[in-house]
Amino acid sequence: MSAGIAIETSGLGKRYGRTWALRDCSLAIPAGHVVGLVGPNGAGKTTLLSLAVGLATPTAGDVRVLGDLPAGSPAALDGVAFMAQDAALYRNLSVADMLRVGRNLNRQWDTARAQGRLAELGIPLNKKVGALSGGQRSQVALTLALAKRPKLLILDEPLAALDPVARHDFMAALMAAVAEEDVSVVFSSHVVAELERVCDYLVVVQGGQVQVAGEVEDLAAGHHVLTGPAEQADTVAQRFPVVRDRRTSAQAHLLIRTSNPSAAPPGWQRHPIGLEELVLAYMREPSASALPGPARARSEAVAC
Repeated sequence: MSAGIAIETSGLGKRYGRTWALRDCSLAIPAGHVVGLVGPNGAGKTTLLSLAVGLATPTAGDVRVLGDLPAGSPAALDGVAFMAQDAALYRNLSVADMLRVGRNLNRQWDTARAQGRLAELGIPLNKKVGALSGGQRSQVALTLALAKRPKLLILDEPLAALDPVARHDFMAALMAAVAEEDVSVVFSSHVVAELERVCDYLVVVQGGQVQVAGEVEDLAAGHHVLTGPAEQADTVAQRFPVVRDRRTSAQAHLLIRTSNPSAAPPGWQRHPIGLEELVLAYMREPSASALPGPARARSEAVAC
């Protein structure tokens, strides 16, 4: 899946009662990437992922996965694996019983791979799920997802309940799986520092709409912080799209969006920006947006 589309939405919306959790979302996420989905609580991340895996039905619009498969269809379910935030496992069952449940619920299943992976992790098959540590339960849930041999792996806040060591081990295991197999990954997280280490594509959701979407390398190259005299800030701000404007009485810091690497005016300094700083800037400025999208989407009206 080095080419094509992993998830594509068109005018997608989901309403609960009178409240829109996601609204008018049109987005194309390319396959072959590790995609980080970020945003504040209640932004619509879980809703978007639930629609993509077929756990919820749209109020409006359409969502397709793995090219052109309707989300939730039998063909889509065969190719998509999902890991929920609470690592939905039966705590009273043994690990071996959970593997049997997974085998019975899926048309595609690799028991040998699942057992081999758990053996490598030192997780006993005869142990009750409820007796495992939080990190071990997350590894069992990831093993169940990977045993499907999916083309698209979707994870909703998999790091939320993990301590730093378990978080590191989980991400290492996830990236090893990505390296070994031809699988696209989309996962939501509040731990932006982890995203910066592993993700090569970013989607920021805010207020039920997609605010930022693009390859991390392109987003980083297309944003810079300009630092210079505060009295010149208004003039400089007219020359570039400004994402965030911070000023003191003497100095201004403008986060701008531009692909020009020599964009600093005379008397101003240009600084690169990291992914975490970029994400936080957009989350603090809901009216700002950056939606370059993948090649397929650039020729269309991409808006959420």
